[in-house]
Order: sequence, then C-alpha cells, then structure tokens
Amino acid sequence: MRHIAIIGSGPAGYYTAEAAQKQWGDDIRVDIFDALPVPYGLIRTGVAPDHQSIKGVSRRYEKTALTDNVRFVGNVAIGKDITIGELQELYDAVVLATGAPNDRQLGIPGEELGNVFGSAAFVGWYNGHPQFAGLAPDLSGKHAVVIGMGNVALDVARIMAKTAEEFAGSDIVGHALDALTSSGIEQITIMGRRGPHQIMMTPKELGELGHLNTASPRVDKSDLPDETEDAFLEPGIRKSVTHLRSFAAIPEDIHAEKPVEVEFDFYANPVALEGEGNVSSVKVERTEVEKGRAIGTGEFYSVPADVVIACIGYRTSPIPDVPFDERAGRFANDEGRILTGLYCVGWARRGPSGTIGTNRPDGYSLIEKIAEDMDAGLLGRIGKAGREGFDALASTRGIDVVTFQDWKKIEEAETAAARDGAPREKFTDIEAMIRAAN
Repeated sequence: MRHIAIIGSGPAGYYTAEAAQKQWGDDIRVDIFDALPVPYGLIRTGVAPDHQSIKGVSRRYEKTALTDNVRFVGNVAIGKDITIGELQELYDAVVLATGAPNDRQLGIPGEELGNVFGSAAFVGWYNGHPQFAGLAPDLSGKHAVVIGMGNVALDVARIMAKTAEEFAGSDIVGHALDALTSSGIEQITIMGRRGPHQIMMTPKELGELGHLNTASPRVDKSDLPDETEDAFLEPGIRKSVTHLRSFAAIPEDIHAEKPVEVEFDFYANPVALEGEGNVSSVKVERTEVEKGRAIGTGEFYSVPADVVIACIGYRTSPIPDVPFDERAGRFANDEGRILTGLYCVGWARRGPSGTIGTNRPDGYSLIEKIAEDMDAGLLGRIGKAGREGFDALASTRGIDVVTFQDWKKIEEAETAAARDGAPREKFTDIEAMIRAAN
C-alpha cells in the first residue's frame, strides 16, 4: 500500500489526491493536512464571496474527500504539531500544496502606515479567514486606492463598490458586510504601472464593473492605444480591452447618476505612500511602456488615499529545511521535485499564476512523476506506516484532528447561521469551529 501526505487542502491538494486515486486505485492512501479545521483553501477564503458559481468546484473535491482512501486531516499545523521530516518518515511521498498565502510587499516608503493592506489580508478579512478576521480596516474616508491590474484588484474594487443588496446570495462574512455597506468611499482608483494592453484582467470579471448599482467605471480615453493595435492582442486580453473602451465611452450624465466612481489610473507607478499615522495619499510617477516594460518619465503626482490595498501578487510561506526560491517566492523545485520524496504542486510549485483549473493538470502531472520515482526505486521501500503511524503520533501528542465528517458538522452550523439569502455565515474563529465540530 502506498501512502502520500499532501499539505494543503485547496484545489492543488485535492486535484493531486484525485490524480493519485486514478493512478493507483485502491492501492493508495492519501492524507490531506491543513492548519485550519476547514478544507478548500482559497475556494473558501480567496474566491470573491459574490462568485458563488466558482466556489461550486468544492463539490468535486468533496466527492474525492468522501472516498475511503482519501482523508482530510484538519487543525494540524506543520512545523508546530508535526515536522516535514517526521511526515517523510511516515509517508512514501510528501507533497506541499500550501499555495501562496503571503502578500508580496510594495517595497516603497510609507508601506508601514496605517490603513495599508495587502490583498491576502484584505480578501481574507471579507472572506472570514481566522487570521484576518480582526483586521478592521477604516473605510470611513472617501478615497480608496487599489494597486494592481489583475483579477484580485478587480475583486477588491468591486467588493468595495457594492451595495448591501448586491451581496444577496454571497457568503461575505457579517463583520465585513456591515463595514463595507456603511463605508464612506466615493472614489476607488485602480492603479497600474503599465497600460491597457498589459492588464491581467479577464473579460468576465472586468465586465462586472459595468453592471454595479451605484458605481460606474471610468477610463481616460487618452490612455487607450490606437484601436488598430488591439488586433495583435491575445483574444482574452482583446475582450478585456474592449470593456475598457466601453468604460471610456460612458457619458458624463451616467457617471453623475452614480455616487461611486471606479477609476483606472494607467501608466502609474506608486513610489511612496504618504501620511502621518494613517495613509492619506499615494505619490505616483507617470510611466510609459517600452517593449512591455514600465519606464519612469520623471513626472510625479499624488492621488488621495484614505485606504490602500496592494494587489501585486503573493508568496509561498517558507518551511524550515525545505529549499526555497526567495526571488520567485515559492519552493525551489524541478518540475515539482524538491528533494527525494518531497514534492510541491500548484502555486507552491509555480508561483501565483493560472486559474483554479490550472491546478488539475498540475496535480495529475505531479502524480505521474511520483509514480515514475516509485517505479524507479528512487523513494526506497514503498509501504511506510502512513496514516496509522500519524494517528499513533497524534495520539501521543494530543493533536486534536478535525476530520471531513467533523467539517460537515461545521458546515451544517454555518448554513444554519446564514442570514436570509446567504449560503452560510462562516465561523471566523478556530475555537468556534472546533466547538461546532464536536
């Protein structure tokens, strides 16, 4: 019997477990570990709460989780409750599917000012991640700046621009809903160093900005390249730029009817955050794009900012004794192989790129490599103690493991606590999750 430990219960972890089942059938036991008592990783705490259709993919993971040869092992912190080395002694292969939960830093003066947040923290706050539930951003000011030109920046801007009615059917947590729907924000600036042709926003998400009840998107026509140049773009980006062109064509009387404006500030490189105590403005250098790169022009200006959210990418959390690529912000690996018997998959392998679906071929490809290594005898004798060995260790250490059946009790309690029209009201406290599980 083969035994694999997967660290991380998000898409990459569950697709890898699914691939292992397809590869070895009944001759495999997979334990999926997570520090939280709840599964699904970014599906639960990263995907926007008003994108419930995307979260539906968790039903596929549940199908895998309810099989006899895959087990969810929640509420187990790697490095605290058990080390990677100990897992390697217990399992034939250990796979890191930990994602990239940490924000990349802006690396500019003023980043330490109050009311400045990274997207992992801000998104975690409105999605109910226990680590960020107490963030308490001050949204009483009029001006918000969102730095970044990807879908996460779009999510953050859209969530800040929505009314209470527009959150119907979402699973945004109560504390965030209260703060967002009573905020004073009137101007949301989405800021990026390069131009419309270099955005990383997908058409569906960008198009949503044009259908908000009380907010309208604004694009300066002079920022748009000549329309004939759109023909050279990849089709998805071309559709996104078409949305930007439609935003630029919105008449002023339509803007006047909506009290919140979402403005795109292209060719804008933030060089400093300014303020005393809390941020009050962003100092920006105007750029121009040469061969796809943003080059500073020496022209500077300031954008008012009562709150700043930086959506510029993520980094994987380093783990002691596991080689780490500091520059790329992920584990050092060769197509998923880190060390003998130690692998990585998803964002932990490739960095924060691709969609949720990208993790499926990634997981299947990694299992093929693990199978190759096993068949070649590179992992030594197959058939270590696996989950029985872990259970014995957990018992001696008093580790309070949360199983998938326990999670279903947590889910049931969250569903019962939901406000009208919402699918759930998430627990934001680990102890409350454990009480519900028990």
